[in-house]
Amino acid sequence: MVNPARALVVAAPSSGSGKTTVATGLMAALSRRGTRVAPFKVGPDYIDPGYHTLAAGRPGRNLDVVLQGPQRLAPLARHGARDADVAVVEGVMGLFDGRIADGAGSTAQVAAALGAPVVLVVDVRGQSRSLAALLHGFRSFDDSVQVAGVILNRVGSARHAEVCRAAAEEVGLPVLGAVPRRAELAVPSRHLGLVTAAEHGAAATAAVDAMAELVAAHVDLDAVVALARPLPTGPVWDPAAEVCTSGPSVPEVGTNGPLVHEGREDEGSASGAARGRPVVALAGGPAFGFGYAEHAELLTAAGADVATFDPLRDPVLPAGTAALVLPGGFPEEHVGVLGENASLRAAVAALARSGAPVHAECGGLLYLCRDLDGTPMCGVLDASAGMTPRLTLGYRDAVAVSGSALFAAGERAAAHEFHRCAVTPRAGAAPAWAWRGGEPEGYADAAVHASFLHTHPAGVPGAVARFVAAARTGAPVAPA
Repeated sequence: MVNPARALVVAAPSSGSGKTTVATGLMAALSRRGTRVAPFKVGPDYIDPGYHTLAAGRPGRNLDVVLQGPQRLAPLARHGARDADVAVVEGVMGLFDGRIADGAGSTAQVAAALGAPVVLVVDVRGQSRSLAALLHGFRSFDDSVQVAGVILNRVGSARHAEVCRAAAEEVGLPVLGAVPRRAELAVPSRHLGLVTAAEHGAAATAAVDAMAELVAAHVDLDAVVALARPLPTGPVWDPAAEVCTSGPSVPEVGTNGPLVHEGREDEGSASGAARGRPVVALAGGPAFGFGYAEHAELLTAAGADVATFDPLRDPVLPAGTAALVLPGGFPEEHVGVLGENASLRAAVAALARSGAPVHAECGGLLYLCRDLDGTPMCGVLDASAGMTPRLTLGYRDAVAVSGSALFAAGERAAAHEFHRCAVTPRAGAAPAWAWRGGEPEGYADAAVHASFLHTHPAGVPGAVARFVAAARTGAPVAPA
């Protein structure tokens, strides 16, 4: 039996404390000295995992109690940490902050579920002995959470670090590092947070390098790793099992044959094409970089061949495209280039008109509209999109209003939205979603499902299986 990876959580009293810099720098510094690091981010965040991927050299993954379901949390952690030495989990907001209604999805909840100790990153500007009171409160607030150490961030001087160390010692917490103020490490941000690693290019790599050097110079890496505890033993999340047990029954049509998982070939079949595996085109690149690693894994396990493409560069869809996934991202930041790529816009519109399944979330929804801030888009939806000054943010307990290639009408799902854009009209004749306190939203029909809401594919594996089944048969498949 393979020994499970050890895990620790990097958290903070509040947003803006520097936990992304410390967590990413810790991942990179450990990786550079030969430690196999599995990077994770608490919550639905897409941006930080991109930097984690650069730091650790393996996919950054999310742990979201709300979107994935609490029963999947540890199995997904074990899946992402397979063959790793240590899992480093970056928290979200403050340690105990989660869904406003009930606190679900907090970093503390994830740490407790994984039995992982918490390293608290504290911005100590403007305080000295008061740090002891802050640490005492966070350490004693919830007995299920083990705050095991502290990293002092934005320390002003050697004397300031000394005083803060003494304050931490008063409450029995070891100080694992004292990171000085370094404004040059700031990563460019915009209306929804940091600029993505895919957009930032070489500068993102340079930023991660600087974070690694900063943490390696000012944090005791051995002491941090020594705090980590083995992940709890148990089942490992398996995409093939998920789409088999949670998905719709998928009828065999023509010569398509049964679903094939994880690239295994059927007897007597020489290739994926011979088995009739549909090609699912998955948009990526700087404009559509908001995706989860588990999505492609589930699509593949459900019997699809996933082909990634970049709408900023590729003039056509991948060869043989039978279905299309348009994730979220920042199309509004690249609207000119997207508009100029008329051949791809026409190809997307033609695919949608053909009845092929199309799944678009947030940025993907904007791309399917007639226009985005006046620039022509794909015109699949009879709607216009534009930027607004208002931020829309939060989890939604959503109900599918209309049937689509993903969800049956009346099906429930946990979802999240995070955007500063609006679509007019807000919903089509057949809306995608509704939830308590919100007007119906999005667009759905037999093939297309487009909405500002996004789900985590691991939380709705049946929707992924149904989507691939629709791609294989050329028509939506009713759920079992």
